[in-house]
Amino acid sequence: MFLGVDGGGTKTAFCLIDGAGSIRARAVAAGAYYFADNATGGVGHVTQVLEEGIRAVTEGAGITRADIDYAFLGLPGYGEVPGDIAALDAVPGQVLGHQRYACDNDMICGWAGSLGAVDGINVISGTGSMTYGERHGQGVRTGGWSELFSDEGSAYWIAAHGLNVFSRMSDGRLPEGPLAEVLRRHLGLTTDLEVIDVVLNRWQGHRSEIASLSPLVVEAAGLGDPQAAAVLTQAGRELALLVDSARRRLGFSATEPVPVSYSGGVFQSAAVLDAFTTELRDSSARYELRHPLFEPMVGAALYAAKLAGTPLDAAALAALRSTSEITTTENRHA
Repeated sequence: MFLGVDGGGTKTAFCLIDGAGSIRARAVAAGAYYFADNATGGVGHVTQVLEEGIRAVTEGAGITRADIDYAFLGLPGYGEVPGDIAALDAVPGQVLGHQRYACDNDMICGWAGSLGAVDGINVISGTGSMTYGERHGQGVRTGGWSELFSDEGSAYWIAAHGLNVFSRMSDGRLPEGPLAEVLRRHLGLTTDLEVIDVVLNRWQGHRSEIASLSPLVVEAAGLGDPQAAAVLTQAGRELALLVDSARRRLGFSATEPVPVSYSGGVFQSAAVLDAFTTELRDSSARYELRHPLFEPMVGAALYAAKLAGTPLDAAALAALRSTSEITTTENRHA
């Protein structure tokens, strides 16, 4: 039995799969990001989340924690604070009661789910963005340096650029398009300058609230706003750039086919996905764009089986695929 844990900012997903490709149980607990506003207690918060989720998923499958052959736990923020890595690595052992597990950043769950844990690259674009790829056991991350100076192509990035376009439209540096009225209506602005109060004072510049404006940029583009459409096109290009840098760092040659997949809610935008696809297709490198195969939590369980030295065979993967429907929204992240 293999346990996959996909930690996120708002929730943490758990699943148990067996060697035949059956999902034996699922569970959901609170977000595992220990720097989130609602997460007090630091690494201790992660312990509480794992305790709750692992109890629920083992009870659901009717097994004990000792029955878990191997576990992979993808935790948000893992690796970004070097001083916390040892403490995070120790938490699952305290909860599981054994040492048959591995921890790493939750970006690996998205990669393993999208590509079935085979060599290739997955780009994640949700609230934030980053890319993770593996080749011959070597892993590489690109992007994801935070919304303050990175996360290109993410929902936050799209929303922030949309707000910039709004400010330029308002003071006449750009001709006004549908985006201006869409934002005024959504935010209930009495004057355009009130957007400063909304974003900086009422929202305190919070990442998730700003990112929640990205669908309005998509809406405005659909209404024919060329500036909003340009933001979405540039987002797709930035995401493709992340993939290309990961390809070069992983050592893929220009003629070697590179499996690429994607996860995260931003890819629900056809404009972003089209720009991303076009950029990869027009590249001199050879990319094989693949639809995501599994949810990230299933990917984590697959990765656990791989790390245990007993990866699921083709028949088990086919069985798992038949019972694990996925949408781009489910395969979110970042």
